[in-house]
Amino acid sequence: MTNTEHDDLLTALPTERDVRCPFDSPAAQRTGRPLRRMVYPDGHVGWLATGYAVVRAVLSDPRFSSRHELIHNPISGMAGPGGNDAAPTGDMTGIDPPEHTRFRQLLVGKFTARRMRLLTKRVEQITRDQLDVLAAHSGPVDLWTLFAQPVPALVLCELLGVPFEDYDTFQRHTQMALTQDGRPEEVGMAFQALYRYMRELVLAKRTKSTDDLLSDLTETDLTDGELAGLSVLLLVAGLDTTASMLGLGTFALLRNPEQLAALSADPSRWDAAVEELLRYLSVAPRAVRSALEDVELDGRLIKAGESVTVSIEAANRDDERFADPDALDVLRQAGGHLAFGHGIHQCLGQQLARVELGVAFPALFARFPNLRLAVPADEVPLRANMSVFGVRELPVVWDEG
Repeated sequence: MTNTEHDDLLTALPTERDVRCPFDSPAAQRTGRPLRRMVYPDGHVGWLATGYAVVRAVLSDPRFSSRHELIHNPISGMAGPGGNDAAPTGDMTGIDPPEHTRFRQLLVGKFTARRMRLLTKRVEQITRDQLDVLAAHSGPVDLWTLFAQPVPALVLCELLGVPFEDYDTFQRHTQMALTQDGRPEEVGMAFQALYRYMRELVLAKRTKSTDDLLSDLTETDLTDGELAGLSVLLLVAGLDTTASMLGLGTFALLRNPEQLAALSADPSRWDAAVEELLRYLSVAPRAVRSALEDVELDGRLIKAGESVTVSIEAANRDDERFADPDALDVLRQAGGHLAFGHGIHQCLGQQLARVELGVAFPALFARFPNLRLAVPADEVPLRANMSVFGVRELPVVWDEG
């Protein structure tokens, strides 16, 4: 087996989207072989995986590591001049077993589908309350600010035991932590601010326990630092991804009124529609792994130490896995999509996200059946420079009555 070093070589990670098709992954990620050579910003020659089968294989293979200090970052400026540091204490995304296993086992039982479904009534109430806030405004309103952001924030704050009155503070730090064009020192300061906030909250929970997940975890063997770091991860990951799905998903449905009509005709299709929106939008578009040893994959040899960027958004648009993948089709069976990742690092909060989206989307369109964009679609600002894709704002209007 041989690698041809310069065939189909990418000199950078393609991230530019066609403004006419803002929901589609970059076209250059879906041309050529499903596993291609790519030059990283620091000069490392690694790989870009875009095919569904290859991406799934990399994410499930223990020969590929998630350790931050081993990977090369595909986004320019996201790592310091000396490369990546080890993952912060408590950050499960940047470690391998057995350390990862210890954290995962403490949490997995708290995020089961059954436990998350038990939250449905509370999610419904939070959604109704926020729809009342939305309805109290007249004229064009920003659905992102008044609905998409606060619904998952309220749910997550209540679940974790984080005071919602601090939302503006940690939301500001979260946005900086997830930006792709901020200076590394600014991103680091945002994470440190979140860590300090969570550490103080952990100490308060140890002193006076309350009925929430963070208090439950103080009864485990996690240190204060580990628990603070883990809480930062849960907060950052849970807030922005679900909010982005609500904002971008609403935008996508408003751009595809025939899909909304199909859901209005058969509301029982909403659960399937949520899975299709997750596949179609893939708001967390990529992950990176490093080969721990030589691995043969898709007829190519990935050498030990080489980084592989897996494109979730491209894999979820692979026409060998999904028919007519660039079409939003709420009637399709989109199960098996990789929007939550795959393997041991698959998103812990995926069942919570499904509950939130499965409640919020139908409630929004039932309350405002004639909801529509207040600006031309090409004027809706998108967050192209963030680790999580979405809208910056979503101006909407509806008819009263």
